[in-house]
Amino acid sequence: MAAWLRFLGYHCLAAISFSLVIVLVHGDVHSSTVGHDVKKNQVKDCDFFHGSWVFDNSINPLYYSSSCPFIGGGFDCQKNGRPDQNYLKYRWQPNECDLPRFSGIDFLEEHRNKKILFVGDSLSSNMWRSLICMLHSAVPYSNYTFGSQDPLSTFSLPDYGVSVDWLKNGFLVDMAYEKIGKVLKLDSISTGNLWLGADILIFNSYHWWTHSGRLQTWNYFQFGNKTVKEMDHMEAYKIAMTTWANWVDSNIDPSKTRVFFQGVAAVHLQ
Repeated sequence: MAAWLRFLGYHCLAAISFSLVIVLVHGDVHSSTVGHDVKKNQVKDCDFFHGSWVFDNSINPLYYSSSCPFIGGGFDCQKNGRPDQNYLKYRWQPNECDLPRFSGIDFLEEHRNKKILFVGDSLSSNMWRSLICMLHSAVPYSNYTFGSQDPLSTFSLPDYGVSVDWLKNGFLVDMAYEKIGKVLKLDSISTGNLWLGADILIFNSYHWWTHSGRLQTWNYFQFGNKTVKEMDHMEAYKIAMTTWANWVDSNIDPSKTRVFFQGVAAVHLQ
């Protein structure tokens, strides 16, 4: 994984759309898509990452914001007065295959007694919230637990033994509060124990690294025995993500835990 990040260099991966993550996580797929069935053996070798969003008026969304109790007021487009619903009719179409339509019940059966953990910034938060809405919509009468105590937000469906949590951590490496100010430690991860024990880990980091001026949340960078006020933010990002990749290589057993990483999110300051 560290070698992959070295190859990546200064260029960040485009964000994997949430629907793609679902297919990757949803290992055994037998759900129907547009007009026909898509079986596991038809999609297991497909490249889901290259394709386009297509408008499809025949599909309905997997959940409506009005029926999901986990969506805050700022994220409910319909409630906030968005006049159109065309944005709910887009689906991701890979170039070389068809994407199975997500089935919440199949997902829950496939991941019975499993723990899924998102770790990252608001992109991770949005995907976590979307997934739990999709699952709640699939089994609306099942008991669930939902809670938030910063930085951890939790959701579980006890009938299936499935938990889906989000841990807020936009940098993945350490942020320390020291006498000189807030120090972003590019080669240090002291909270990785919070990531252990999950069956699926979905990491995200990029957006916070682009901040500067008043939006910047740190005062200094630190790596090795150097502490600097400023450096190229993409160079800092490269060092930090290599630290993260090395941590994964050293601490995660790939035969027990599946790891995914996403980078860029659309700018959402407007």
